[in-house]
Amino acid sequence: MKVTVYAVGRMKAGPEKLLADRYFERFAKSGQSVGLEFSGIIEIAEGRAQTANERRREEGQKLQAQLQPGAALMLLDERGKNFSSEDFAGRIGLLRDSGRKALVIAIGGADGHDQSLRDQADLMVSFGALTWPHQLVRVMLGEQLYRTATILSGHPYHRS
Repeated sequence: MKVTVYAVGRMKAGPEKLLADRYFERFAKSGQSVGLEFSGIIEIAEGRAQTANERRREEGQKLQAQLQPGAALMLLDERGKNFSSEDFAGRIGLLRDSGRKALVIAIGGADGHDQSLRDQADLMVSFGALTWPHQLVRVMLGEQLYRTATILSGHPYHRS
């Protein structure tokens, strides 16, 4: 299953980008052995509309244009479910095992995701009740994807 990260906002050079890139590279290498192919990160600029609703709608339309038919959609959203790493890996494994060819994981802009995206999402995931800066969410997502590959392969990186 191809895994693509879709992110509203650009990651600037710095230690957070280096760390995020390190985890995404680890995932790209380790994911192949468990049927997960990292397709990269698609970045778009934040919406420029006047209101939060209009920005969410604008950003959501750009994501809709990127979605391939049949792709699973996972939103990182504060309203999402808070999973353990094992459950997160299990959900991705289930999508893979059910024959889904692609998974798009979307990091929304500062205003979150449009309701139309939340309605069509296969899964909404929260990284906790706290608000996280975009740069750290990328690092955490990269690490969790790498951890997912290690959990699915039985590698000892994850100690449960």
